[in-house]
Amino acid sequence: MIINQLHYSILIVFLSVFSLNTNAQKIENQIDSTKIQLKLIEKKKDSLKSILEKLELLNDKLEIQNILLPHLNEGEQLIEHKAMFLVYDENHEQSKWVAHKISQNIIEGNVGRTNDFREDHLISTGSASEKDYFTKYINDKGTYNYNGFGYDRGHLAPSADFRWSKTALSESYFYSNMSPQLPEFNRKGWAKLENALRNYVTKKKVDLFVVTGPVLNDNLKKIERSVNQISIPDFFYKVVYDPTNQKSLAYLLPHKEIEYPLEYYGISVDSLEKITGIDFLYNLKDTLENKIEQQNNYSFVLNKNKLDTKPINPNNLDKNQYNTIQARQFIGTNKSVCICGKVVSTHLSKNGHIFINLDKSFPDQIFSITIWKSNVSNFSYPAHKELKDKTICVKGKITENKGTPSMSVSNEKSIEIISE
Repeated sequence: MIINQLHYSILIVFLSVFSLNTNAQKIENQIDSTKIQLKLIEKKKDSLKSILEKLELLNDKLEIQNILLPHLNEGEQLIEHKAMFLVYDENHEQSKWVAHKISQNIIEGNVGRTNDFREDHLISTGSASEKDYFTKYINDKGTYNYNGFGYDRGHLAPSADFRWSKTALSESYFYSNMSPQLPEFNRKGWAKLENALRNYVTKKKVDLFVVTGPVLNDNLKKIERSVNQISIPDFFYKVVYDPTNQKSLAYLLPHKEIEYPLEYYGISVDSLEKITGIDFLYNLKDTLENKIEQQNNYSFVLNKNKLDTKPINPNNLDKNQYNTIQARQFIGTNKSVCICGKVVSTHLSKNGHIFINLDKSFPDQIFSITIWKSNVSNFSYPAHKELKDKTICVKGKITENKGTPSMSVSNEKSIEIISE
């Protein structure tokens, strides 16, 4: 009896272990099967992503053709890439213009820079090349030494505008999409404008269509050390069109370090056409084209305060008068100067001090006036109310307050109202 019970106990233990091993094997098989299914799903997902990217690039290309392309002059060849169109100017070894779309896809895009600079195989006469911007040679350590010509390889259609597509991003590194740009221009003012356009797309959730180019003419200097004698533009432009809101504007920037706010360089598309001789947005219906090409909303795409305005053109000021940008040159000189601009924002602090900003409001102010509480009684009017929205000239010495040119005013004789 005892032996039978022992045999029975051993049998139960054996069956239990066998069952556990069997269940464990089933679980392992299920894990392996699930991993295989996941790999198949990921492979299918990657395939679908690739198909989707190709479809979206094709859609963007069709939209650019139907909406954005400038008019082609006789003899000009339209170069078609998957994400951009261009017309190449052999006389200057760079594109006359590049047209592309900033898609809402950039909001989620995370493709990194490729830096695969290369010649454009579609330019029949041969595009610019690396040797137009610098030379390089291998030193004794086996690494490259670079001998630059002083100019960046400035993108016309920025690579960051294509960060949602590996194909498009790579295309942006064709030398046909490059123009020689001074580092202080390319990395500051020009980059700031490019960032502003992407921010507009991100915040407004709309697509932007952009034509970018250098202003080319026969009087431009050349990079003498470049193998193709590439021209150095004096100006660069962008034509920006938002078809969702039917807004358009052009920006024309001088090829130098940009000292004025970007809105200062905003002009109508009509005005840019007269400068470049290029017929932009000509595919649009005439009524719509005429309407949007005359628009001159300088703050378009820049997300600026509606009250902000352009600094006064220095040519429109009297002798010994300066605008709010020029004020910076007088910081710390102990010289009394006259600065003119529009009062776009004022503030009466709880301590009784009055702060006034000309042309650009807080926190983007470019020139500020302070009336300390001890001097407020020297004014026959409440300056923070009376001066609002008026164009004034103010005279005094300029100091710097947290990077902003500033002037303290002690009485109303220092301020002249020149327009309501």
